[in-house]
Amino acid sequence: MSFRLLLSLVLLLVGLWSPAAFALTPEQAGKIAAGDSDERISALNERVAAGDAALVPFVQAMLDDAVKTAGGKAFIVKDGQAVEAATGAAATLPADAEDVVNNNRMRRELEGAIAALGLFAPDLALRTKAIADIKESADEAKLPLIERALAAETDAGLKARLALLRATVLIGAEDPAKRIAAAQALARSTDPNTRSLLLEQSNKEADPKVKAAIGAALDQVQGSLLWGERLGVLFTGISLGSILLLVALGLAITYGLMGVINMAHGELMMIGAYATYVVQNLFRTHLPAAFDAYILLAVPVAFATSALVGAVLERTVIRWLYGRPLETLLATWGISLVLMQAVRSLFGAQNVAVENPGFLSGGVQVLPNLVLPYNRIAIIVFVALVLAGMALLISKTRLGLFVRGVTQNRRMASCVGVDTARVDTMAFALGAGIAGLAGCALSQVGNVGPDLGQSYIVDSFMVVVLGGVGQLTGTVIAALGLGVLSKLLEGWAGAVLAKIMVLVVIVVFIQKRPQGLFAMKGRSAEA
Repeated sequence: MSFRLLLSLVLLLVGLWSPAAFALTPEQAGKIAAGDSDERISALNERVAAGDAALVPFVQAMLDDAVKTAGGKAFIVKDGQAVEAATGAAATLPADAEDVVNNNRMRRELEGAIAALGLFAPDLALRTKAIADIKESADEAKLPLIERALAAETDAGLKARLALLRATVLIGAEDPAKRIAAAQALARSTDPNTRSLLLEQSNKEADPKVKAAIGAALDQVQGSLLWGERLGVLFTGISLGSILLLVALGLAITYGLMGVINMAHGELMMIGAYATYVVQNLFRTHLPAAFDAYILLAVPVAFATSALVGAVLERTVIRWLYGRPLETLLATWGISLVLMQAVRSLFGAQNVAVENPGFLSGGVQVLPNLVLPYNRIAIIVFVALVLAGMALLISKTRLGLFVRGVTQNRRMASCVGVDTARVDTMAFALGAGIAGLAGCALSQVGNVGPDLGQSYIVDSFMVVVLGGVGQLTGTVIAALGLGVLSKLLEGWAGAVLAKIMVLVVIVVFIQKRPQGLFAMKGRSAEA
């Protein structure tokens, strides 16, 4: 709640707390506070419909369990002092006063009453909040209040929202003419909940004229929501594609350039995710005030940790297996099992929670039915930065030149003085470090567990093979293409069938074009 909104609410409550603002009669307050739930709710709705502002402190006191009853009267007791609920005058609490008990139903009605009375607040933000709060509990009992608020509202936006709220209530009215008018009003809505409401009403509507009006309104609402749904699918596809790209970028080096079938790539990514988890916990324990900044340190730590593990693997295992792809496959698969068990021993078999920083929580609402989460937007930007950095590293730096030279002709590179063993270690560590960055990014959108890497290893190999082994541009296009295609097919055929269909498409494509989207040129392709 913003400070301005909070201040307005406090001023409203303070203003209404003054004795002059009390307009309840003792009988009315007594009926609301004691008796059968139906009778109490009826008495409450009667005062809400009258727009009695004096209800606000009384109802709030009931929600705070600060109301007692005795002799048909209600008393508000705060800090040991009692006042009459109807007049606000100081009173002596009778000895036989009993606490007011509010069940869940009564509490919902009391909360709805406060929200409804906020429709007449002088502050725009308070009225906006009141409309949002009353939306879930609006019924015909509150219709007079809504109509009064609609007549008194001066803001055009809120007036339109109140008109839709009124139509939402009238869509279930007994008079067919009112239901038709409500359907016509709801046709202008762009709220996804309106579509559900119209569908529900259409299913139980018996009058053909009303049913036709609801059907026309439903078509119009669906047309308004269509673009939001299309853009939502496109965004989720790009989001998935960016994650696949980040996972596949490291593999594009170790497999695409170095020819190592690294089945432990997913586990290197998992190590990056757990490194993020450790950094998060260190901030939470030692620097709680700067917790949101943990992600800034987690990124380099995840990269360094995975790169270090990758360098050790290359020095101890991988370097003895260059040129023997099947052996590297078996060796790295065994390493992946060892890494998973090591993580289980250190952190347990259960998933661990990585919390988003405050600035990555929530999202931006582009359309009424389209919200873009900040964490996924951040991942897309992060992937673009990593991609640009990697492209510059490979094409513009001395290390990139050595990597390209060694992968294209190792003997010639060695003959001209390049330390090929050192370049191999650095290149493998770079690919592992990028996998660690992928793990850091994934920790912001999903659970972190020992099996994290297994969920992405197959997809990352598909991206590299489909894009063309050793081709950075092909990797980018393949990752984004697979992400968008998967989300499009999921909406049509479901997640499992979409996965199978994507796999079939890739198999057919590789049969027609074994070199992938972009064929490698030069000595390596001829070998």
